[in-house]
Amino acid sequence: MNVGLYFGSFNPVHTGHLIIANHIINFTETDEVWFVISPQNPFKKKQNLIDSYDRLALVELAIGDYDKIKPCTIEFNMPTPSYTIDTLTYLKEKYPDYNFKLIMGSDNLVNFHHWKNYDVILKYYNIVVYIRPGFEDVPYLNHKKITALKAPLLEISSSFIRKLIKEGKSIRYLVPDAVNEEITFSNLYQ
Repeated sequence: MNVGLYFGSFNPVHTGHLIIANHIINFTETDEVWFVISPQNPFKKKQNLIDSYDRLALVELAIGDYDKIKPCTIEFNMPTPSYTIDTLTYLKEKYPDYNFKLIMGSDNLVNFHHWKNYDVILKYYNIVVYIRPGFEDVPYLNHKKITALKAPLLEISSSFIRKLIKEGKSIRYLVPDAVNEEITFSNLYQ
């Protein structure tokens, strides 16, 4: 099975994440996309994160019954901050018959050389990179293990959604309806 690993805080998950995951399933040799919910990204501050299990619940609501996208909590029981190479190693041990590939935006390639053991990742794993505006010509994009893909992108981000919530503005259509309802009901990001 070919599994695309889409790492992120998903704080909160939004429609853009789902569009990219579905596009990769439709246009690459990827059977499933796993949303790897990171408790702590080594390059981001933790202060804006809601609880990992709340983010997991939102991802589950966003995915619904679509069986080609799944949440992955593998990093919940690993040391924080989470490093991609450690997660990949653990997943390969747990699922030796699966072929894992990374999914990331081209903006992440700019600092890819700062990632722990980035050279090992490039040696052993394929990477599907969706091109973001302003990051069309970045390092590693022509590497033999990297597949560049144009995907439909929305100009939204989780930080923008959190800002709207704090300002009391609607996030309707930016997140799936079930996610919007849960954020409102549980008073998340207030």
